[in-house]
Amino acid sequence: MVNSLLNVLWAQYLKIHRAQIRHFMQYPFETQWQQLDSILQKSMETEWGKRYAFGEIKSASMWRERLPVQDYELIKQDIFRMMAGEKDVLWHGRCKYFAKSSGTTSDKSKFIPVTEENYEESHLKGAWRSVALMYENLEDPRVVEGKTMVIVGSSSKDLPGFEGSIVGDVSAVILQRTSLVAQQRLFPTMHVALMSDFEKKLEIMAHSSIDEDIRMIAGSPTWALVLLKKVLEITGKNNILEVWPQIQIFVHGAVYFEPYRAAFRELFPSPKFAYQETYNASEGYFAVQSDYAHQDMLLILDNSIFYEFIPMEEWDKEFPQTIGLESVKINQNYALVITTNSGLYRYKIGDTIQFTCLNPFRIKISGRTKQFINVFGEELMVADTDKAICKVCEKFNLKLVDYSVAPIFQQMNQKGAHEWLIEFEDCTVSKDLLERELDEVLKSINSDYEAKRTGDLAMQQLKINIASQGTFYRWLKSKNKLAAQTKIPRLANHRDYINEMLQYI
Repeated sequence: MVNSLLNVLWAQYLKIHRAQIRHFMQYPFETQWQQLDSILQKSMETEWGKRYAFGEIKSASMWRERLPVQDYELIKQDIFRMMAGEKDVLWHGRCKYFAKSSGTTSDKSKFIPVTEENYEESHLKGAWRSVALMYENLEDPRVVEGKTMVIVGSSSKDLPGFEGSIVGDVSAVILQRTSLVAQQRLFPTMHVALMSDFEKKLEIMAHSSIDEDIRMIAGSPTWALVLLKKVLEITGKNNILEVWPQIQIFVHGAVYFEPYRAAFRELFPSPKFAYQETYNASEGYFAVQSDYAHQDMLLILDNSIFYEFIPMEEWDKEFPQTIGLESVKINQNYALVITTNSGLYRYKIGDTIQFTCLNPFRIKISGRTKQFINVFGEELMVADTDKAICKVCEKFNLKLVDYSVAPIFQQMNQKGAHEWLIEFEDCTVSKDLLERELDEVLKSINSDYEAKRTGDLAMQQLKINIASQGTFYRWLKSKNKLAAQTKIPRLANHRDYINEMLQYI
């Protein structure tokens, strides 16, 4: 009875967020300028605010003229100063929380400030937007009546030289700031959720979750599958609905979901079970799937983030030109540039997106500016390979675990090609057939790839290595990269990753 009343009150409160969503959808450009103006006003007295005279800026065009596009290398020394306790550097006051981010499994880490304002006005507000839209899409939403299982990373504090600062995965940084009231609706306990030993954490979560009333799961599809399979092994059940009959939704992000959908349908064999994609990065909460019938996301415009976009032809330039929302086009690749209330100004985060709709502004993630292959002029993006492997899995009823692609470079007696390393749950199809089919699908998706493959003149047919079960897991473990938000590098213009992975095949 108490839980039902709570659900009613919860649903009423979410109406406020739905009204705010409708407002920024109706007034996108005005809302975006309000975000930028507010950020500049609050950061005028910082070192960067004084250096670039933030108080003088009266328009988005002035902002683009005043400050060049930044990347992490240009601001990392100032971030290190913030981590050491200095105030008023990039943002006003002291920032104590920093999200450790690499984007891939590279040994090189980035540390992104998560200020109080950034947590409350971007990450937390984005989460509320997600739940508000969830309650619009679910037939009979009762998520709050039970618990939400969260699969998060870990954090550490008082690192040498950075005493007083807390550093970790953005999921862990956010969880630590969750109110005690909200924590009562989350699983597992804070102690378990933040454990640094990820393998042990998953094991404990699997065993201790069996008797819980789980209504929602939030996390990366890759690690959620690992955890849910452990639950089935322990319980002996056929699917997860037999373990948690009231569960309603899986909220996911970080990787393209479609290749995993078949595996999740077996785990949750109900047409009413829902899936929601979110775009919640270390730098902020950018977008959320607002209509479960369509696989794109609504760009959140009132979350203290000002967006700019770099057209593909500008990506490699030292001083790339950006455009605003008013100039974007559908189905074009753009590198995302953001200004936030964590002190990131005209910051290039490395993600690429495409707009699927301009009224309202809806997007899909197309890849990373550093994750593509263009050795032979094929301009292959992660969105292309994700779509291709998804179609092949669908045709042959295969379940994907993960994959990575690298070029085979041309030699005097050998033409170039692409080499794939793919791990399936169980592969019953011959490698030759998979190679032919995947190659044909890629041709149909990417005209540049098709042109380079014509007559085998520039490129030969792709090559596939079928990985044994656990290959990518073993590689991640060897690099000490087992974590909630670690992603396998899908594409690379070099062979460093794939040469390492092939040792674990």
